[in-house]
Amino acid sequence: MNATPPIPSLPAPSPWVWRWSPLVPAGAPVLDVACGGGRHMRWFAQRGHTVTGIDRNPAAIEAVKDLGEAVLADIENDPWPLGDRRFGAVVVTNYLWRPLFTTLLNCVAEGGVLIYETFAAGNETVGKPSRADFLLQPGELLKVCAGPEWRIVAYEDGFLPHPQRFVQRIAAVRKTGFSERESKAMEQYPL
Repeated sequence: MNATPPIPSLPAPSPWVWRWSPLVPAGAPVLDVACGGGRHMRWFAQRGHTVTGIDRNPAAIEAVKDLGEAVLADIENDPWPLGDRRFGAVVVTNYLWRPLFTTLLNCVAEGGVLIYETFAAGNETVGKPSRADFLLQPGELLKVCAGPEWRIVAYEDGFLPHPQRFVQRIAAVRKTGFSERESKAMEQYPL
């Protein structure tokens, strides 16, 4: 009897991404930066969004190509490959390259959301990454999203026990054209 090999399952989406994904406008395109195996691409595709994933790892791009647009690019050393395209959400987890902050903010369409979560200062005491280059400093994401065009919906900076890590995370909405939808979302998803 021939058995079908098990299909490897992806980890669930980050609880932070899961929690704030209702802020993404219905059907809006989603960009997953440093998408890896595609857990967030899959999550948003299942919610009816067109998805684009970008990663420099050919194996990652191969793994996500059936989910949506898969872009192989070294975004740390080469020009930004997506030009001036805008997305209803830009999702970044476990990745930090500070020179991209402005580019990532510019990729969020009006009424769209930035959902960002990565390692923070303090992580060097519990594991990797441990270099300051890869750890957000206190309040850094708040500074990145400061300005009149952004509404910070949620922000956290602290320690998570399972697995042990220090993280900083933010959900910020680009202000134009979202007030009624955002108000409903905030009533539906209170803190």
